[in-house]
Amino acid sequence: MRKATAAAALAVLFTLSSAPAHAATIPSERVTIDVVTVNGSGCKQGTAEVIVSPDNTSFWVIYSDYLAQAGKGAGATEFRKNCQLTLQVNVPQGFSYGIAEATYGGYGYVRPGAVGHQSVNYYFQGQSATTTWKHTFNGPFDDNWSITHRTEFSEIVWAPCGEKKNLNVNSALRVDKGTSDANTNSFMTMDYQRGEVRTLHHFSWKRC
Repeated sequence: MRKATAAAALAVLFTLSSAPAHAATIPSERVTIDVVTVNGSGCKQGTAEVIVSPDNTSFWVIYSDYLAQAGKGAGATEFRKNCQLTLQVNVPQGFSYGIAEATYGGYGYVRPGAVGHQSVNYYFQGQSATTTWKHTFNGPFDDNWSITHRTEFSEIVWAPCGEKKNLNVNSALRVDKGTSDANTNSFMTMDYQRGEVRTLHHFSWKRC
């Protein structure tokens, strides 16, 4: 039942999604993505799925068990969760791509005195990581959250033309309990909930 709901939500979101303004040439041949490896405490095996939009402008990552927490009842290592996805993006001949924009979302319950953090960076196999995008949520915070990171066209890191270089997507959630009441719990999630898929990456395309 949950899979059917997720599929329906994706169908609507793909219909509504559009490419960033600086996305120029989009290949007509179908783009696919193979998940090579999934590593990290935030995306244990079987809890992360990648789906490409039908128009080749974007791809979604569905996390189902990505939660960091601190405070009462939380284990010593649960304050930080991370996920590294190694993706093989199967690109039609003559094209190169980069990540132009990414939207991450989830839910946060951060008590007064506590702080939540979300971060992400990308890099191609054999290259250095891009700038790490970071956002902080100061308590009190009790709401859905959504963060969009945009990269200027001139600063996009492109996949090497004619080479198979995997794309690495590294993300992390952290919760610091700080001065919050020792009898309270704070947490941050990055996941699929209530029919909403919140993690979207927009491609930018160019011809080689």
